[in-house]
Amino acid sequence: MTPDVGSLGVRRRCAVLGSPIEHSLSPALHAAAYASLGLNWSYERVEVDHKQLVPFVNSLDASWRGLSLTMPLKEAVLELGEVDELARLGAGNTLILERGTRRIYNTDVGGLTWAVRDATAAPVPRVTILGAGATARAALIAVAQLGAQQVSVLVRTPSRSESLRALSHQVGVELDIRPWSVHLPDADLVVSTVISGAADSTARAVADSAPVIVDVIYDPWPTVLAMTAQQAGCTVISGRDLLVGQALLQIELMTGHSVAADVLYAALPTELSA
Repeated sequence: MTPDVGSLGVRRRCAVLGSPIEHSLSPALHAAAYASLGLNWSYERVEVDHKQLVPFVNSLDASWRGLSLTMPLKEAVLELGEVDELARLGAGNTLILERGTRRIYNTDVGGLTWAVRDATAAPVPRVTILGAGATARAALIAVAQLGAQQVSVLVRTPSRSESLRALSHQVGVELDIRPWSVHLPDADLVVSTVISGAADSTARAVADSAPVIVDVIYDPWPTVLAMTAQQAGCTVISGRDLLVGQALLQIELMTGHSVAADVLYAALPTELSA
């Protein structure tokens, strides 16, 4: 079904919601896409917490086309419409408004798979994930799509990883949960989902364990892990790459049109320096 986006001259509204939200780079990316596509659309940041989400969405008029959702709204949004299979497995980060219906999608998963495949075509049957939070859930689904068969998850608090065990059965990968350690298993890909600085003490071990390293941090950049991996000759994928990848999918869902990744990358440096 063709998205109900209106003609190029019709002004439609989109936004990113979350709390806090002032740090979001999504407005810069989406605005660059609209300019490239010749769309007379707007995209803004709106501070919304989980208690405000339902009344905010219910207040939207027909000019609204789509919403991007960041923390703490990625689970709450699942109650607001028809949920795509990927969002049902993990969480929702995109809400599309179309002819009175609401559809929820997850583009974080596709963003990671896009970023990895944009950087390398090598198979990744063995993967290590650092951390066990919401981003680790998206990473587990993504690496399963990339062909992972064995996934090791390193965590400081093993009890936080139990939800990943159930998810691993759903996506068909063998999961090995390990305590946080400098002794990492050999892998084809490592995905660090932990906060900035948390992987500093294990950066060398991580870089020695796999040829491809994903660090979901995008600011500040480069991280200690990224610099160590680059010096070791690894292929390094940053949070900026994931951000662009998921935005490419969001933009296509919202507008019905695709844009080149270079358009979005060009929008990042000025916004980050600001």
